[in-house]
Amino acid sequence: MDTWLSDYLADVKQGTSIHYESVVRLHLKPALGKIPLNQLRTPMVQKFYNRLRAEQRSPKYIKNIHVVLHRALDMAVRVEYLERNPTSACILPKVVEKQVTPLDAPEQKRLFDALKGNSFEALFLTAVFTGMRVGEIIGLTWDCVDFEHGVIHIEKQLVQTRVKGQDYVFGTLKNGKTRVIAPAPFVMEVLKKHKADQEAQKRKMGNLWDEGKFPGLVFNHPDGSHYSQPTIWKEFQDILAAAGLEHHLVHDLRHTFAVNSIRAGDDIKTLQEHMGHYSAAFTLDRYGHVTETMRRESANRMQALIEKMT
Repeated sequence: MDTWLSDYLADVKQGTSIHYESVVRLHLKPALGKIPLNQLRTPMVQKFYNRLRAEQRSPKYIKNIHVVLHRALDMAVRVEYLERNPTSACILPKVVEKQVTPLDAPEQKRLFDALKGNSFEALFLTAVFTGMRVGEIIGLTWDCVDFEHGVIHIEKQLVQTRVKGQDYVFGTLKNGKTRVIAPAPFVMEVLKKHKADQEAQKRKMGNLWDEGKFPGLVFNHPDGSHYSQPTIWKEFQDILAAAGLEHHLVHDLRHTFAVNSIRAGDDIKTLQEHMGHYSAAFTLDRYGHVTETMRRESANRMQALIEKMT
């Protein structure tokens, strides 16, 4: 496992390699590290997964560990340390995708009312009307906002490295592909006003304004420093509490944008590119229930028209 981590992860992002290292250190070495590689068998790995399940670890949690071990042992097969991958025959608990919970129209109205005058108003309005991930929003810089053409270039995200001596860094996007989105003119107007407010705050702070390693951020603390994702999560929960919507999470804003886009008439391929999903099939699978609802509504409207005509 140490050899795999040090020599065979040149094709993965830094955040991914950090995740792999933590899984190896926290789970795989303690459970399987004393077993010689050529003696590792499927039943040994299966018992490890079953033990995790008995400890009430979620199916998704177990699958994430399995993915790391499976990938490492696949490389062991390719370099002929093993003849076959002992994880391939393991049975994993079924992962049930959580149902997306977008805000409906009345909930969105309550959220917008609660946001009025809040220091995070521009940030969360941008989130709900662009579908950007939290890391993308807190890592957005002004040079990526093109007011002239009305587009936003999403090229990076601000991520926590978990590497000793490092804190946050600009990282690549989740699927590794940059994208350009053209939000509604309303969003660009929100950002224009926010930029003016930020410039006024900067003048007010004077020498106390400190952007540190991340100059030009669109959204930051009143002293110029960058946000962290936990800060955004907490602030959003406070706003939800004020609006009486505590059952939602900040990621639901992304789902809300997707559902609103489909209902506004966007096709799945356009939505996939806007959201930064790796495939249109994933987007359709994630939000297919919305298109099915729209089909039923269309059929009902046609039925009402037929009944009027016949």
